[in-house]
Amino acid sequence: MQGSFSVEMRGIVKRFGSVIASDEVDFRARAGEIHALLGENGAGKSTLMCMLSGVYQPTDGAIYLRGEQVRIRSPKDAMKQGVGMVFQNFRLVPTLTAAENIVLGEQSSIWRGAGWMKKKQEEIEAIATRFGLAIHVDRPIWQLSVGEQQRVEIMKTLYRGAEFIVLDEPTSVLTPGEADFLFQTLEAMKKEGKTVIMTTHKLGEVMRASDRISVMRKGKMVVTMDTSETNERDLARLMVGKAIVELPHLPAGTPRGELLLSAQELEVMADHGRVACKGLSLHVFQGEIVGIAGVAGNGQKELAEVLAGLRSPSRGSIRFAGKDMRSATVRDFIEAGIAHIPENRMRSGLAGSLGATDNLLLKSYRSGARTRLGFLRMKRNLAWSQQLIEQFDVRTPSVTTPVSQLSGGNQQKLLLAREIHQSPKLMIAVHPTQGLDVGAANSVHQLLFRLRHSGGSVLLISEDLDEVLRLSDRILVISRGAIVGELKREEATREQIGLYMAGVRDEKGGGEEVV
Repeated sequence: MQGSFSVEMRGIVKRFGSVIASDEVDFRARAGEIHALLGENGAGKSTLMCMLSGVYQPTDGAIYLRGEQVRIRSPKDAMKQGVGMVFQNFRLVPTLTAAENIVLGEQSSIWRGAGWMKKKQEEIEAIATRFGLAIHVDRPIWQLSVGEQQRVEIMKTLYRGAEFIVLDEPTSVLTPGEADFLFQTLEAMKKEGKTVIMTTHKLGEVMRASDRISVMRKGKMVVTMDTSETNERDLARLMVGKAIVELPHLPAGTPRGELLLSAQELEVMADHGRVACKGLSLHVFQGEIVGIAGVAGNGQKELAEVLAGLRSPSRGSIRFAGKDMRSATVRDFIEAGIAHIPENRMRSGLAGSLGATDNLLLKSYRSGARTRLGFLRMKRNLAWSQQLIEQFDVRTPSVTTPVSQLSGGNQQKLLLAREIHQSPKLMIAVHPTQGLDVGAANSVHQLLFRLRHSGGSVLLISEDLDEVLRLSDRILVISRGAIVGELKREEATREQIGLYMAGVRDEKGGGEEVV
């Protein structure tokens, strides 16, 4: 068994006004272990780790490191105590090199010269070799892949001598291969006696990589156990307080419906002028969920916007339900039966300052059911919106409460309620559960399955490979703006998808022939 507790947080309380984010929480982790901290959004796990790393200070309670009580007033204090945190959103300066980012903030760095920097690079490379972290220390951050940037963040903590390393959703933007690489690094840290704590929503990775697991719910610590004592289903139940409903997949070999969407040889330009999609072809049939897997930045955003009518292709064709859509307007796409869940729900999906009723009306306010003689039917619309809120289990204090005040899960369910209520033929869902906890994500998945079983289709674009594997009847993999592989759900493996995501192209060219 591993050694005694290197981190102890006893009776931790954190209040934000009248809200209690941490309620008498006890948390313990050992030296030489990988400890997973789980919980729904709002459960308090991030708040707890922010107190350990000095971002917040506890209202009450005590923190012990190496058996001695410490007071951590800031991230600088935390680093002096050996605590380093790698945030989900990297904190790097794009124009500086990896080495410059790693040493940034050192007092001696203001006197640095070529010789000093060369010496620092050698120190960094030695640490990188020790922990199996392959990075190009002399390249600017903007030239590095997402996986390499994460390694730079990890190197920042190791370079400063961190003994306690906290990772926030560490694999959310990584390919399966990069995730494997990360877990090897964590194992190397563990063997050197470091304490590794990771928060994540990916239960499969928790079971694979961790030694022990702690679960929080509603600001309280529910349980801590050895990973060998549990499984994914039980962890999900502990996190949400109830069993997670299984999703009803179509049986293998189920006949497909008619061809619904056909995109051929699309070329799409990004906002800054580069080619985002080149020679991209795909097809979606009635009554299926087609998943598109890929690392961020490979053309997914531009593809979704083209297929939703928000962006025009520079070349290629789009046909939907037999109609040529290349010159169609956004309203034409909506009226044809295409719904869209955008990547950022609050930036381009919902109006944060408006209430639920107004947001539900955004696409249907012109209809006769919602408007009469140019005026909104206020009483009828309030009753209609209340019915939708109940039907889709959107939890809001009132229909007029600004949606910016709702949780991410309730915002997403409201957005789905509006889009699904239009009875779309095709739902383009981009990262539909990004940032959502297990319970909220399962609710969103059930809504997408309900649409599929009612005869609609879903084009699911997600960087979460577990989500793609869980939902899709057919999986396409995008790399460098092209579809490089296609797999049926029953034959798909993480390894094969990972190869495609890394750019290994299918011999068929990534698309089947449709006559």
